[in-house]
Amino acid sequence: MELIIFIGLQASGKSTFFHQKFAAIHEHISKDLMPRKGKELRQAQLIEAALQAGKSLVVDNTNPSSIDRAAIIQQGRKYQATIIGYYFCSVIDQCMQRNRQREGKALVPDVGFYATVKKLEQPDYAEGFDRLFYVQIGEANQFIINHWA
Repeated sequence: MELIIFIGLQASGKSTFFHQKFAAIHEHISKDLMPRKGKELRQAQLIEAALQAGKSLVVDNTNPSSIDRAAIIQQGRKYQATIIGYYFCSVIDQCMQRNRQREGKALVPDVGFYATVKKLEQPDYAEGFDRLFYVQIGEANQFIINHWA
């Protein structure tokens, strides 16, 4: 059973990556799909339910800091899940450009990017990850995945 945590700016390709790589075999937990109030609690409940059921899952949020990731990792450890992190390398200007192609609730205000970039910390094995990967978007818009060094 895998608990995968995505880490990166808004519009860095996280949800597209999920749909291409994991949608068929993992539960998808994203605060973007939740009502405004109580997102943290609802996310924790959904993670707990998936883990209790023995399902692999992806937490598809920005998860910018080690503090943001700690509770998720702790939940996974409780169920002996393999904890895997995917760090989405991104340039804020490119993310903001992709964001401008969004509509409605999916459109993130510019201030959201700046708030996230201030908190964004690269993940570290010391946080409790079993595996870490580095994801980039190539020139042909394909995902390039490398093992964390």
